[in-house]
Amino acid sequence: MENILSVVIGAAIGLIGAVFGSWFTARRQDRMGLREQKLKAGIGFNTAVVQLLDHLKETQLSDDGPGANELANQMQEARSASTYTSDTVDLADALARRVWSTRPTDGRDDHRAEFRGTVDLLRRFTHQLRQEIARA
Repeated sequence: MENILSVVIGAAIGLIGAVFGSWFTARRQDRMGLREQKLKAGIGFNTAVVQLLDHLKETQLSDDGPGANELANQMQEARSASTYTSDTVDLADALARRVWSTRPTDGRDDHRAEFRGTVDLLRRFTHQLRQEIARA
């Protein structure tokens, strides 16, 4: 009887360990998937913003490159693709609004200052996104 009891206790402990291990692994995989989703969305958003800024700066995009409307759609899709914290969402929204209100530089100092402000906001967003991904 003692042998059966020790076998049952050992099996119960092994089962509890297996259940806990699979739960822990599943939780870790979910966190890694969310982290990757945030990273891909952030890269897509930043890429679209930078390309739009280049377009506004009158840099030549390649002939086969996306137009401004397509870049704006990419930016919005990437922004919507992930669940960011409210601080990151606020910065992404502010950056999107700022990009759309930024005028081509045309060599004018006031437009250059506006452009630099937009780039600074892009840096703040990127920094916030990096912190959020690191915490995920």
